[in-house]
Amino acid sequence: MDLKNLREKIDKVDNQILKLLNERTRAVREIAKLKAKAKQEFYAPHREKKIVETLLKKNKGPLPNEALRGIFQEILNVSRSIQKKLRVAYLGPPATFTHLAAVKNFGKYADFTPAKSIADVFSEVEKGRSDYGVVPIENSTEGVINHTLDMFVASELKICSELLLEISHNLLSRASELREIKRIYSHPQAIAQSRNWIEDSLPNAELVETSSTAKAAEMAEKDPEGGAIASRLAASLYDLRIIAEGIEDNVQNFTRFLVIGKSFPGKSGQDKTSILFSIKDRVGALHDMLIPFRKNNINLTKIESRPTKLRAWEYIFYVDFAGHVEQENVKRALQELEKECLYVKILGSYPRSE
Repeated sequence: MDLKNLREKIDKVDNQILKLLNERTRAVREIAKLKAKAKQEFYAPHREKKIVETLLKKNKGPLPNEALRGIFQEILNVSRSIQKKLRVAYLGPPATFTHLAAVKNFGKYADFTPAKSIADVFSEVEKGRSDYGVVPIENSTEGVINHTLDMFVASELKICSELLLEISHNLLSRASELREIKRIYSHPQAIAQSRNWIEDSLPNAELVETSSTAKAAEMAEKDPEGGAIASRLAASLYDLRIIAEGIEDNVQNFTRFLVIGKSFPGKSGQDKTSILFSIKDRVGALHDMLIPFRKNNINLTKIESRPTKLRAWEYIFYVDFAGHVEQENVKRALQELEKECLYVKILGSYPRSE
């Protein structure tokens, strides 16, 4: 076939795709009516995950799976916005990595609200001003963000889903050359994640900690001798040059984010459950708490401890494990756990991020 015929073939296929997309949209509108009548959640991450994973298994190429995932995630984002324009709070200001994570998860069609703190994100959702919130929970280099863990002790909000975002840091500045920069602004974690690069490239620069990487970019915009460690989005938002990119010390630098809301979704088949529990202070207590998971063949993926702040040396334990609370082995394990604990709280069962 010549170029003209191939282009005509593509035009024909594109018309078919357009027709099917509109057919899908009509079905989405009908689903929205049924959900509204039944007062069901419009965000169904378990259903979205099933759709994408099923298509990936069926894909025989030549379209790569990652491209297919991106295409259908955008379709799902648009479909969700047609059902309802969701209000999403995130740890701001705009151009933080939490902002990027929120957009990645909900698409650009949601109504995003920046919050000044993690506590404010929880408050926005609890008071109904936002449907969902997005907060960071841990970084592959710096570990768990304790303030997020602590918020779950008193809050009744649930974890609805999680996502992983690859974190790439850039040095942004109004200056035109690296040697002109005398001060580096950024969040403490971003500075820690770029420590080796800073020592090699700007060892004499003053380090100024900020509340966020976006705030750092805002400050660098006002300082002709200042630089900010922040995202590429921050560079465009604050009209800064990218002086150096990819300055993080660990190229495998990921942050895990949680989507919080008032309920958690059904089973997707690839799920994770998060709980917290408190135990009686006795020898071997923690060991005994882990037995129900082993007995029921459940894989623990994380365990963290935090002081209760009520009594000295009294701790709450946070555990992530594979599975969903609707699975029989998970039900059995939690029932056995409750018999030995002072209390057990299920934070959420949600689709596992890839």
